[in-house]
Amino acid sequence: MTLPDPPSAPLSDPLATLGARGVLPVQSLRAMLKAGQITMARPPAADQIQPASLDLRLGTRAWRVRASFLTGKGRRVSERLDEFAMHSMDITDGAVLEKGCVYVVPLAEGLALPPDIHAVANAKSSTGRLDLLTRLITDHGTEFDRVTPGYHGPLYAEICPRSFSVLVRPGMRLNQIRFRCDSAVLSDAELAALHARETLVSGPAHISEGLGFSVDLRPAAGQIVGWRARPHAGVIDLDRIGAYDPAAFWDPLQAEDGRLILDPGAFYILVSREAVHIPPDYAAEMAPFLAMAGEFRVHYAGFFDPGFGHDAAGGAGARGVLEVRCHEAPFVLEHGQIVGRLVYERMAARPETLYGTGIASNYQGQGLKLSKHFRAP
Repeated sequence: MTLPDPPSAPLSDPLATLGARGVLPVQSLRAMLKAGQITMARPPAADQIQPASLDLRLGTRAWRVRASFLTGKGRRVSERLDEFAMHSMDITDGAVLEKGCVYVVPLAEGLALPPDIHAVANAKSSTGRLDLLTRLITDHGTEFDRVTPGYHGPLYAEICPRSFSVLVRPGMRLNQIRFRCDSAVLSDAELAALHARETLVSGPAHISEGLGFSVDLRPAAGQIVGWRARPHAGVIDLDRIGAYDPAAFWDPLQAEDGRLILDPGAFYILVSREAVHIPPDYAAEMAPFLAMAGEFRVHYAGFFDPGFGHDAAGGAGARGVLEVRCHEAPFVLEHGQIVGRLVYERMAARPETLYGTGIASNYQGQGLKLSKHFRAP
């Protein structure tokens, strides 16, 4: 199957991409901000707009709630907080969000979307690698992390630290949002054609509702295969980069003959066997492979921006870090087992900036890597 030619350069008028089909690039997000379709309670940070997404910033107050909730049609988040909030706290000078508790934090950003634009949110990479469950909720929302076309209103983050308590402050960015006009997800035939042209993955391409990737449990001699979160670790200040000793928070893992037994309730950082890349005219999102494949889930933080691992952006392929949580029963994970998939979609236009090109991207060219808060082991 032949793919349509992608746009070879950014459109001269960023607003023109608002009517184009696909994921909106950085220049369109700037145009949306200027047009008042993205609103901000404070001026934008210099690096807040990514090649195909917008980082969302915490506001100044957090509500501890009894349980996670969806707002529901005809209801506002503020009304639901009246029902479920236990107490609120000012986080201006920093506040600890306790492991195992659920919090709702209003975000500094709001939306006034046109009727043909919708959005999807996801945790940022560093958030996912800390097992910090962070989901977007909106007024009248019936799904997490989904913003309906034409939505006008505030945005909120639901935050549940699952492995480590964290210290947060206003302006911190735990999740991000990607805007779309219609859908431009590649079919399997289109993805196969793109792989034939661009070589998206090292090794064989397993294509089925996306590009499959497997787990690496046979690294070079002497190397660990992953990390397991320690159950009684201390607090992580999310502003401290490269500050923490991994040994205080993580246990290193070695596989036995290419096998690793996952413990129920435990959280793991592993790495994909394959190196992947995202061409400049495409974006991708990590998705679970199959719920029936085993008693585990490969996590939440899923956006891959244009240029990730791509030679045009200073990369030569990059492996995907896998955030894995085991559920009801111990489960044997084996080297080369397919555990997830990348769903590729077209950009509405090529972004003016790419992941890893002059924007201090933390994970370009990555292998097995903990979040940016930890020193290299």
